Amino acid sequence: MTSPLTRQDRIAALHAAAKDRILVLDGSWGVMIQRRGLDEADFLGDRFIGHPGQMKGNNDILCITRPDVIADLHDQYYAAGADISETNTFSATTIAQEDYYLDAQAVWDINLEGAKLARAAADRWTEKEPHKPRFAAGSIGPLNKMLSMSSDVNDPGARSVTFDQVYEAYRHQVKALNEGGVDLYLIETITDTLNCKACIKAIKDLEDEGLPPLPIWISGTITDRSGRTLSGQTAEGFWNSVRHAKPFAIGFNCALGGELMRPFIAELSRVADTLVAAYPNAGLPNAMGQYDEQPHETAHFIEEWARSGLVNIVGGCCGTTPDHIKHVAEEVADVPPRAIPERPVAMRLSGLEPFELVA
Repeated sequence: MTSPLTRQDRIAALHAAAKDRILVLDGSWGVMIQRRGLDEADFLGDRFIGHPGQMKGNNDILCITRPDVIADLHDQYYAAGADISETNTFSATTIAQEDYYLDAQAVWDINLEGAKLARAAADRWTEKEPHKPRFAAGSIGPLNKMLSMSSDVNDPGARSVTFDQVYEAYRHQVKALNEGGVDLYLIETITDTLNCKACIKAIKDLEDEGLPPLPIWISGTITDRSGRTLSGQTAEGFWNSVRHAKPFAIGFNCALGGELMRPFIAELSRVADTLVAAYPNAGLPNAMGQYDEQPHETAHFIEEWARSGLVNIVGGCCGTTPDHIKHVAEEVADVPPRAIPERPVAMRLSGLEPFELVA
C-alpha cells in the first residue's frame, strides 16, 4: 500500500496534532506478545531454523518470523485510540542481539521490517480515519550495557562497551528505522544518559550526511522514589543533558506507576520548553511480577496529569494493554494539551543535578 501522505506531510501533521490535542501512545508490547503463548518455532520461523541457542523471548525477531502478530498489535492499539504506535524494535541493536547470536544483517532486517509493519498499520488507519492521522515511532531501547556504570563491582572503571561501539550500534538501528518509514524516533527507557547521547549523536551525524531528519522523542526512566535515573541524574539534570538535541518531546516511562511518577513529570513540565510525554507502568508489579492496576485506575492518574496541565503525550508501559490505552484516550480526549513555557535565557548545565546561571 502506498502511503497517503509524504513523510514531510506526516511530520507536519504530527506537529499540528500535538498543538491541537493530547496525543496518545500505545501500551506494552511484551505483555501482549506473552498472551499469545508463542513457542520456539514461532520465534525461529523458517529463516532461523537450526540457529544456535534459544530464540524464544526475543520479541523483536517476530517482526521477521511472525509479522502477522506484530501487525495485529499495531491494529489493536490504533483501534483503542492511540495516535502513535511504536515499532517492535526495543532491543534491536547489534549489541543487545548478541545475546541471541544474531548478525548485523538480521538486526538490520528486524528494524527495517518492524518499521514497515508500523508504517503500513499507521497508513491503513489514517486512510480509514483521516481526521485522526496515525504515526509510527521507531522504538530505540536503552541497551543491555551501560557507558556510565561499571560492569564489574570490583573495578569502578570497567566497561563492557565503548562509546564508539554504542554509537555504531545505534547508527545501524537508526538508518534501518528511517529507511523503513518511521515518522519519529523514540529513544526510550533511558537508564544511562551517556547511552542516550551516543544515540543522539548517531542521529545528528546521519542527518548531516543526508539522512532525512525526523523528530526525536527522548524518554528517560526514574528508577525509584529517589527521583533519579539509574545513572544518577535528577529530572531537571536529565533534561539539561539532552536539551541540545532540541527534541520534539521529553519525558519518562517505565519503572514507576502513575501515582509515583507524577512529581517527576511535574518537574519536567516546569523546566522543559518542548512537549512533555509520560507513559507509566500499570502500577508496580506484584510479588509474581504481574501488574494488577486496572485500565480505569491507570487512566485516572493520567487524566489528573492532563487536567493539571502537565502533559502533551501520554500512553502506557509495562503491564498496560489496549484496554488501558482505550481508557486513557477517552479520559484525555477533551483536555487541552500542556502549554509550553517560555523560560528565560540562561546557561543551564548538569552533572547529576542541574546548574543554572542567569545573566
